[in-house]
Amino acid sequence: MIRRWLALLGLAATPLWASEPAPELELLEEHAVQGMAGGNLSGMAWCGEALWAVSDREDSVLYRLDSSVSPWQAQPERFEAGPPPDSGLPWGMRMRTRLSGHVRGGHLDFEGLACDSLGNRYVVSEAHAAVLRVSPAGTAQWLRLPGSLVRQARASGMLWHFNALFEGIAVDPKAERMWLAAERERRGLLVLHRKQTSWQCTGGCVLLAQGGYQQPPEALGDTPLPRSFSAVAFFADRLFVLEPSAYRVCRRHPATGEVERCWSFAAAALTEERRYAEPYGNAEALWIDEKGAWIGVDNNGKARGDGEKRPVVWRFAAPAGGWSAKP
Repeated sequence: MIRRWLALLGLAATPLWASEPAPELELLEEHAVQGMAGGNLSGMAWCGEALWAVSDREDSVLYRLDSSVSPWQAQPERFEAGPPPDSGLPWGMRMRTRLSGHVRGGHLDFEGLACDSLGNRYVVSEAHAAVLRVSPAGTAQWLRLPGSLVRQARASGMLWHFNALFEGIAVDPKAERMWLAAERERRGLLVLHRKQTSWQCTGGCVLLAQGGYQQPPEALGDTPLPRSFSAVAFFADRLFVLEPSAYRVCRRHPATGEVERCWSFAAAALTEERRYAEPYGNAEALWIDEKGAWIGVDNNGKARGDGEKRPVVWRFAAPAGGWSAKP
């Protein structure tokens, strides 16, 4: 009962404009992906001439998505990550993560994926709050992140819950700025700036830390769900964040994290054929370009309404007026 009242109070404090229905994105294509173990497509980015994906159950592979065949085929590229650096996460959380990795696979728990203009791939390890860079040649190196990153995040109420740490990553084309998205309870956005070979919290890393609940799409009922982020992308000097429980993509300012506009994909994702049994959203991967959005579904091997058990990639058209249009 107390949890229910707190949820309602959180909704009551939400600005009126934020509760208005977001315009729906138009679904153009849908593609099942063959060749990713367990259906765990946890991150996606366009690198060079193709979409690439990462799985949170595999510690040494990226996948190039071959769109010339149907269904799409995930082509593996192997790399060797090496031991991750100590990010300052509490001992108890590290031990729980290690045990979980033995049970379900994926000790590093790779989540988001991003690319720079040189073709370097960046993946964030949720289990270790660390970032790995994989070069076009397949050489992997852990980035030197500041020790204050995790301290600042936890001081703002983020990264306190197991399996609710960094869920998304974005970099600008020159790889001078990096954004990390904390998943839930509390969700948030953090930014880092590159100084030669290391990354720094210039003026503080935390852009946004937000708790509370939000109303899901009408098709899911009236029980509020925790606010969450599952991916972040950078396009046209703006951040685009995937909010899975709300089934929407929101544009946010890269320097403040302030939300500017949102678009819904609920109408397409919550049809009887595409719906999964879980009350929360399964969308975990996002890439934005001028013509539209790519959204990837991490179904965790579970079937949706039509029986499809493979991960799925959706292609949505850009909204009328483009991604930079004002409300």
